[in-house]
Amino acid sequence: MASKPPLTTWQLCKLCIGAFGIQFGFALPQANGTRIFQNLGVSDDSLPLLWLAGPITGLVVQPLVGYFSDRTWTRFGRRRPYFLAGALLAAIALAAMPNALTLWTAACMLWMLDASQNLSMGPYRAVVADQMPAEQRPTGFLTYMFFASVGAVIGSLLPWMMAQLGVPTAAPAGEMSAAVKYAFGLGAVLLLSAVCWSAFTTHEYPPEALARFDSTPPSERHAVNTPFNMLRHALLWLAAGGVGLLVAWCSDARLALCVLAAACLLYGTFLVVASRIERENALTSVVKDLESMSGSMRWLAIVQFCSWFSLFAIFVYTTPAVAKLHFGSSTPGSAAYEAGANWVGVLFAVYNGLGALAAIIIPFFVRRFGICRAHQINLWIGAAGLLSMLLIRDPHWLLASMVGLGFAWGSIVSLPYALLANNLPAGKMGVNMGIFNIFIVIPQLLAATALGWLLDVWAHGDPAGAFVIAAIGWVLAGLAVMRVRS
Repeated sequence: MASKPPLTTWQLCKLCIGAFGIQFGFALPQANGTRIFQNLGVSDDSLPLLWLAGPITGLVVQPLVGYFSDRTWTRFGRRRPYFLAGALLAAIALAAMPNALTLWTAACMLWMLDASQNLSMGPYRAVVADQMPAEQRPTGFLTYMFFASVGAVIGSLLPWMMAQLGVPTAAPAGEMSAAVKYAFGLGAVLLLSAVCWSAFTTHEYPPEALARFDSTPPSERHAVNTPFNMLRHALLWLAAGGVGLLVAWCSDARLALCVLAAACLLYGTFLVVASRIERENALTSVVKDLESMSGSMRWLAIVQFCSWFSLFAIFVYTTPAVAKLHFGSSTPGSAAYEAGANWVGVLFAVYNGLGALAAIIIPFFVRRFGICRAHQINLWIGAAGLLSMLLIRDPHWLLASMVGLGFAWGSIVSLPYALLANNLPAGKMGVNMGIFNIFIVIPQLLAATALGWLLDVWAHGDPAGAFVIAAIGWVLAGLAVMRVRS
């Protein structure tokens, strides 16, 4: 069987530059969404509900879009219609969000933005995998990550850059400043321009060509998804969801626990329905693919679960941990606390930038050690960087810790997708890329429920304990990745 011709460096850049634009759709609302909502009068208790839009949307949209993109071929291509439509809708939502005059308008724009980003991201990652041979996919996804990291850094800094150019940063109550509005508008233009550049300067292989190129990896044992097994699993999921809702009802549970329990009930219901339907459709195909994942994909799911549980701990607790441990304050609003929070913003920008630089170095690790061992090394470098933050007292030296986080971040958003693509037939690339996203969302919901309890029990409420929890997660992910067939 023939192998796809490898892409040149310039072809890789043209293919992956769309990730630079897509990342604006994440970076700008992540950095500014909360203040948009607060300016429109949202309460602190309601903020988590608004931010759950993204994970919930991703759970549903990505697998379904992947399923349909696997079965699409038009004169515009296979994946291209989906990620172009998603980019257009995301650009509209991005430009509209800071101009919203009511809270629910802004919330709807965020939901539309999340749905559109998920409409783009799954097919876009799938087309990156479609275009290159298996041995080039690690480099391809690292190139993707490089452009995404550059987009994250610039997107996070855009409002600050506008302010430096003299754009007004003050605004009356209920409105956003011109600096934020201009930043979101520019982000929308860059998002759409970058995705269109990738779409119209690269080609897609038609289905018959993909069938000739690396169509099916060597066979690997899959789980059996008979109707009886699906019903048995459905009962377990329904029971887990019922217990979760009961716990939430009887205690002052976090909203994320209710969402997680509802997701278990919903998946159990899907299993019951899929076990009764003989004819294939979008629902049955996605559910049956989930139930019959190969051993490598199941281990990859564990890798992603542990990796993103740790990342969520870092996202949530780095600010209070650094403020307390390195700036000596646990009081939000105090000068020391705000100084610590501002420094965390710098640290996050640095590790995103270092992640882009790591994308240049990691291919050497892959060639020297193999893709699984390279990912393990990067995760463990990241774990060492996290633990070093507990020993450092001068906050400026935390920049050295960000080197470890940069390697881990660069690896997490690239190498698992290369491993996944190398273990999938071309005809299942889209739906399985979407399914893989589930193992990014679920650990975030679980972390939102369990992290506070873990810190109370294990670290006596000290937010710095999150660094240890995150380091353990990355160590476990490094162990699990060695069970994946490369």
